Formats: sequence, C-alpha cells, structure tokens
Amino acid sequence: MEAASTDRHRTVAVVGASGCGKTTLTEALLHRAGAIPRAGRVEDGSTVTDHEPEEIARGISLGLALGTLTWTCPDGVVRTLTLADAPGHPDFAGAMDTALSVADLALVVVSAVDGVEPGTRTAWATAEALGVPRVVVVTQEDRARADFRRVLAELREAFGEHLWPIELPLGEEQSFRAIADVLGEHALVYDDEGRHHEEDLPPEAVDEEHRMHVDVTEELVSHDDEQLDAYLSGREPAAADLERDLAREVATGEAVPVVVASGVTATGVDRLTDLLCELAPAPTERDSRIVVGSAVPDDAPAGTRGAGDDGGAGRTVAVAADPSGEPLVHIFRTVIDPFVGQVSMLKVLSGVVRTSDRLRNATTGADERVHGLFRLQGKEHIPVGELAAGDVGAAAKLGGSPSGTLLWSRPSGQARPFLPPPRQPVHAAALVPASQSDDERMPTALARLVAEDPTLVVDRVGDATVLRGLGDTHLDVAVERLARVFGVHVETGPVPVAYRETIARSTQAEGKVKKQSGGHGQFAVVQLRVAPLLDGGFEAGGFEFVDSVVGGAVPRQYISAVEKGARDAMAAGGPQGHPVVDLRVEVYDGKSHSVDSSDMAFRVATAAGVKAALAEAGTVLLEPVATVTVTVPPDHQGAVLTDLSGRRGHVSATELADDGRARLVATVPEAELSRYVLDLRSLTGGRAELTIRPAGYERAHGVSAPRRLSR
Repeated sequence: MEAASTDRHRTVAVVGASGCGKTTLTEALLHRAGAIPRAGRVEDGSTVTDHEPEEIARGISLGLALGTLTWTCPDGVVRTLTLADAPGHPDFAGAMDTALSVADLALVVVSAVDGVEPGTRTAWATAEALGVPRVVVVTQEDRARADFRRVLAELREAFGEHLWPIELPLGEEQSFRAIADVLGEHALVYDDEGRHHEEDLPPEAVDEEHRMHVDVTEELVSHDDEQLDAYLSGREPAAADLERDLAREVATGEAVPVVVASGVTATGVDRLTDLLCELAPAPTERDSRIVVGSAVPDDAPAGTRGAGDDGGAGRTVAVAADPSGEPLVHIFRTVIDPFVGQVSMLKVLSGVVRTSDRLRNATTGADERVHGLFRLQGKEHIPVGELAAGDVGAAAKLGGSPSGTLLWSRPSGQARPFLPPPRQPVHAAALVPASQSDDERMPTALARLVAEDPTLVVDRVGDATVLRGLGDTHLDVAVERLARVFGVHVETGPVPVAYRETIARSTQAEGKVKKQSGGHGQFAVVQLRVAPLLDGGFEAGGFEFVDSVVGGAVPRQYISAVEKGARDAMAAGGPQGHPVVDLRVEVYDGKSHSVDSSDMAFRVATAAGVKAALAEAGTVLLEPVATVTVTVPPDHQGAVLTDLSGRRGHVSATELADDGRARLVATVPEAELSRYVLDLRSLTGGRAELTIRPAGYERAHGVSAPRRLSR
C-alpha cells in the first residue's frame, strides 16, 4: 500500500460568541482525529482547552488555548491542524484577536439555537479586518429549538449573500444524525461513534438540496470561463472540482462556506475536519507582515517585500513562509506555567527554529536561547525537535519576550509583528494589597500579568494602583491569577477620581519667611502675580513660571528656588484639597538678606505666597472627562443617548457607520463611567461597541468632590 503523503500544517482559529459551542466542538475534533482518548465536557471541567482553574470554575473560555491533530484526508494527504480555541466573552476579545492574528483560517462557530450574536459579529469583523479566510459551522444542531435555516438567513442578512451552505442537516434537535452533502448530492448518515456511511438523499430533502447545489455550482463556475462554458453546455462539474474551486474562493474571501455539525454527538465532525484540511490555505499561500525599524534595511530578513508604511514608526514588510529563509518567530502569547515557568506560544513566520538555537528579540533586544520546543495539547507539552515556517508551537523560559514580540537571528535592528491596535480598556479597579509583602511584590507580578495579556493596563491615580481591562470579569480573573500564580493577594475597590483645582481669577500675593533663632536665620520675601494659565480651557498639568524681577530684588541664584516653591504649593493641593493645575505664577519683586537668605527660604516663601493667592482668589474644581464613542444598532440609539445625558454627557457627534449602525461621540465625566461598559451591555443586549479615551479636564458643575486624603 502506498504511504500517505504529508503536507505542512494549518492553524485554525475557532471563534464565535460565548456559549456557542466552540470548546465542545474543538474537543470533538481532537477526539475524532485520535489526538485525545476521550472527549471532555465543559460542564465537568474536563476539556483539553479549558484547563485553567478560573475557566473551570466559570464554565467558559477565558484565554487562548491550543490543540493539535493529525488527519488523513480523502486524497491520502496527511495534514496537521492546530486549533486555537478562543474565548467568546467580550472581556477577553484580546485573546480572540491574538488567535486570528496567527490563523490561516477562521472557523466561525454559530449556535443553531441562538443564531447570530454580538460575539459572532465581533469575530467576523476582526477576521475580515485581518484578511483571514472564514468557514462558518452551525453547531448545537442536536439541541432543542435548533433551526439551521433560520440561522442561515440571519448569517446572510448580517454578512452577505456570499455565504454558501455546502451542507444541510437532515433532521434537527434529537433527530439530527445525518447531513446532506450539497456538492456531492448524497446523504452522510452517522452512527453513535461519529462515523458515517453514504446513502441516497431522503425524498423530502431532494428538492431543497438540489436547489442549493445549483446555486453553489453556478456561483463557483461563474468565476472560471472554461468551467462556465462547460457547465452551460450541460457538463456538470465533479464534486472534487467544485471543492477545489471553493477552496480558491475561500482563500480570497469571495466565498464563505456554511457547514453543520454537533460537538456532542460528533455528527458531521469528520466531514468538518476534511473540509478544514481542504479549505484552509497553506501557510505558504499567505504572507505575514512585520514592521521593521524606521525603514527596511538593505539586509532585511530573507523573504521580505515592501508593503507600505505604518505612519513613520517603521516600514511594513511582507514575510513569505519559506523554510529556507532566515528564522523569524512571532511570540503571540505568554502564560505562566506552575512547573516550567513562562511558556511562550509562537508561530514561525520564516525559516526553521530548533532546540538550543540562539535568537534575539527584535522588539525588546533580549538575547534568548530556545531551551525546548513543543506543541501544545491544552496544558500538555508534546516535545518536537524543530518548528518550520508556518508551524505553531511553544517554547519555555523565553523570559525577555512578552506577547507581541519577534525573535530573529540578526544581531541588531528592531522589528515587531504587524498587529491591529490593542483593544482599549473600558473598566478599572483600584488594587489594595492585603499585606506589606503583597505590596512589595505587586509591581513585579502586575508587570508579568500585563506581559501575558496586553489588554490589561496598570497605571496610577493619585496614590492608588489601578488595573484597567475590558470588563469586570476580565479584572476578576486577573486578580485571581495574581493570587494563584504569583502569590500576590489584593482587594479591589473603586478608582478614585483624579479631581484637580485651579485659581478662579488673577490676584497678587506676598510670600514671606522671616526667622531668627541665633546664628544664620531664614529670610525671603517674594511678590507674586498668580493667574489662570488658560482663558476658559484646562490642561490639568499646565504651569507657567515668569521671572519679571528687575534690579536684583531677588538674586538670580534664588529664582529656580522660587519656581520650585510654586510647584510645591501646587502639588500640596488647594483649598478644596486637590492638586492645583493650570497656574501662571509671576515673581516681580522681593527682598533678600546677604546672610540669612537661602534657596530653602525662597522656596518656602513662594509656596506660602501661592497658597495665600489661592485662598484669596478661590479655586475652581476640575474633573477629568473622557471621549466616549458608542457604536450601536439604530434601534438602541435613543436609549444610549438618554443614558449618556443622565451621566452629564455632552454629545458632540451622531453619524452613520459604514455597516449601518449609529456612532455616537460624547464627552462624559470620568466619575460617571465607573460601570458604564457593564450598564451599556445590559442596555443594548451586548450589541454596542465602546471606546473610552481621556479627554482632559473640564470645570465641575454641581459636583461635591471628596477631599484628597493625605498620605
């Protein structure tokens, strides 16, 4: 018997809405291919790809996980598929973005019960933006209220008429045990082991199936003049020819096939695996993109071709998946394993990478030695000796290579993956360490957490450490991982609002220090004019110092101390207890003493003078505001506008997005946004997209801000 030939492997991102059956389907694919001995259940916490304790406790995927299978196709070719099971929960959309950034094909999973959901639209839009070919699988066909034809109509309404069903369920709900092959025009009947045999189509399905067969055939042959002429002459293309044409159109995005399967009963799973192997473009058919330095050097990596510019931060080049090229590796996700430390998921974009290779991180500059290479089966490590261009795998202990960086063999130069902009955080919590030990270890632990998940952001608001992310579940999981993986325990609380104040009007003040206690004393006098920096606007950080002293009333060596004193007073806070911003402080006169004057004396005197000016003129309370952009279906526009108004928001633009949705732009005080992403999801059924960006400060009207607590 002739040995089966082997082809390079493909990476398939399994994406879709939360709860649509992605993990169950991934488990069925792995089991049917013999990659795992039994199919686990999400309900039992026994699946390969949902293996983290936080995932098991919640019963949903929270991070990107990999599984690998090998499959012998009907033509005898053996192919390897890496399945990247991505979460569908909106708080973890960053992991879905990552999966699609390394995928050769997106398998968009849609529930036959729930149909097109907000998460489906998000996955579709991201795959489309990244240029990733798509296949849609309608799953959960074995469940009550499953309705393939209703879902197909929803898919076409949402994403276009180029979605073509190439399979039909023969029976639904409990009777779903067979599918109709639209291209081959026969039935595939399944047994309890998930294996099928061919039969003639049942009479009640013949007409519907044949109509779909004609529609798909005419669509496919219409793009090939020779095939079209043959078809019009009455020569029906063979099913194999149609599948080859379909693969070509899938690769270009001109067609998206729709198939059907059940991850629970395994009906259609083997056929789905065949189609993934046949329809997923080979890595050699799709170039990767990277950004190299500020321009492409003369000795840029082998296989790169100029592909434009990314706005001055470097030149974008295309990298061919050539095993003979220079080694180039994309680290797309890092996780901390309790036994081996940092595990880096990677895709080889060019060349071959072997254990013990020495590479340099082109993004961070760190030198790395590849200690071991392996493929991932969930949390299980399967050692391999090498990974070639197009392969996805993992390596341990690449400590200087966080998510979103590149490794190459070059001794110098900078490069990074070409990736979509990271999703901006829309929810935040203040972190309070449980003990002094936790406080000391928290910065390092947070840095490692952010290296794992770039959609997390850490910053400071006043004295508080703030963790920002995509939602409450995102932050809850991050806090749990801080405790479980890094041993750092924290409590969470509301983020303090960074109120500021500025002087209400221009005024003059005197600052004086006069102290004599034997020996050298302290003497300084400054005459100040203190005024708002801007006329009607706020920078919340602006400061202007003006030296108008003439005649040496304040000696030149003390002028810098005067400026420092003004800054000291602003940082110490105004009459309302908040840091002072946007001041123009002018020193125009003063007095000094040849013996008793000093830098410290003038610094203290100036601080006292600024405080006196603030007390005399009064201050205006400023609050931080943000630009909020909400993209929402038109039927929710009124409710969102009403809600924004109730949050003291000022709508600046209402426009129509390209996809027909309404895009609303408003300026809203940050104090009103602490739970906005959660309330917006409830208000719109999760159908809104949200971005929040800082937009400076505005005068606070009708707000009683708490005084800042002193340290």
